[in-house]
Amino acid sequence: MEGRFLMAANSKEVGKKLVDLCKQGKFAEAVESLYAPNIVSVEAMAMPGHPERQEGIAAARAKNKQWADNHEVHSCVVTGPFPKGEQFVVFFGLDVTAKAGPMAGKRMKMDEAALYTVQNGKITQEEFFYDMGG
Repeated sequence: MEGRFLMAANSKEVGKKLVDLCKQGKFAEAVESLYAPNIVSVEAMAMPGHPERQEGIAAARAKNKQWADNHEVHSCVVTGPFPKGEQFVVFFGLDVTAKAGPMAGKRMKMDEAALYTVQNGKITQEEFFYDMGG
């Protein structure tokens, strides 16, 4: 029982740090300070040039940079964390304008949920859930 409590405390603590950094717009800092070298990132669907599942810190850095380079973020509302065991959920409400691609110049609101898994104080997996309206 004590081990399970420590896992929950650990995921809640990591979740709070992630939420605090995201609220400040420090997404790259969150990746650098909270993600494990072997992080697995799973999107709701594959996008052109980006597979649904990516592995490793280099892939997480590249994905984060690609997002930042291609979107102007007007606002980002971050809610959570909601911990359970070694996992936690965070909700993101984004208001962005795409800078490139088929949506370039279009402002859009996006809502997504993310499920994070924590082991040994680091995020080892992130899974994103959203509806692209298709």
